[in-house]
Amino acid sequence: MNWQGVFPALTTKFTVEEELDLPAFITNLQAQLDAGVDGIILGGSLGEASTLSNEEKNTLVQTAVEYVDGQVPVVLNIAEGATREAVRIAKEAVGLGVSGLMLLPPMRYKADERETCTYFKAIATATDLPIMLYNNPIDYKIEVTLAMFDELIALPTIQAVKESTRDVSNVTRLRNRFGDRVRILCGVDTLAMEELVMGADGWVAGLVCAFPRETVAVYKLVKAGRIEEARAIYRWFLPLLELDIHPKLVQYIKLAEVGAGIGTEHVRAPRLPLVGTERDRVLAIINEGLANRPELPQFS
Repeated sequence: MNWQGVFPALTTKFTVEEELDLPAFITNLQAQLDAGVDGIILGGSLGEASTLSNEEKNTLVQTAVEYVDGQVPVVLNIAEGATREAVRIAKEAVGLGVSGLMLLPPMRYKADERETCTYFKAIATATDLPIMLYNNPIDYKIEVTLAMFDELIALPTIQAVKESTRDVSNVTRLRNRFGDRVRILCGVDTLAMEELVMGADGWVAGLVCAFPRETVAVYKLVKAGRIEEARAIYRWFLPLLELDIHPKLVQYIKLAEVGAGIGTEHVRAPRLPLVGTERDRVLAIINEGLANRPELPQFS
């Protein structure tokens, strides 16, 4: 796995009856490929993983792997409460054709450092697939500390981190401590350019689901040292990127996908579509962004 570049955390498309909408999923997936993303992640929080059955997750993965046909790696997220279930999914993932895994810490239980490391190690030793750990203590209440990384990266399958601590300085701490042994991908849209400038290797993105070309442009321009050009796009982008840091990020981003013409807003209960003043407020942000969508510079 080359843990570098833009990795969309794709939304899961549903019909109005809350069944998987694979044609809509493929429409969005093609838009990501057309924009030049470097990989895709399925079954994450933005993908409404907690509402999906294992069979549905497998269907999404198999559909994506077949459609992508090796153009970019497909990464499966694992977010489980039981270690044995997470291990089972990791073992079966190879047969689905995925290229790597993203691991959340134990769900629904605030494990301590020893328990969290034991959980990650059990999964990492059960598969040869490369792994990115998701470090998001704000939302999931468990932080993967530098000391824990010291222990965990003794396992060769643990290769990267989705850095979502909300502390931009953590990019520098990780780089100072581990060099390039741990690849760092920003997991917070509103901090992406800042972390990329400070040396992050990639961006696990949310608003990319609606604005793939702009997301890829910011990444590539920063990595090419064209900071002023990237900053102009990022300033336009920020009100939209802030939709990613709200508890209703799924509904917000799906509504943005509708505006961009590459998605639907159907969600699975208990989530409900937006209504009233909240819907009007989010639509105003989306429509303002669409009306002022920047012309993107050329880059290789």
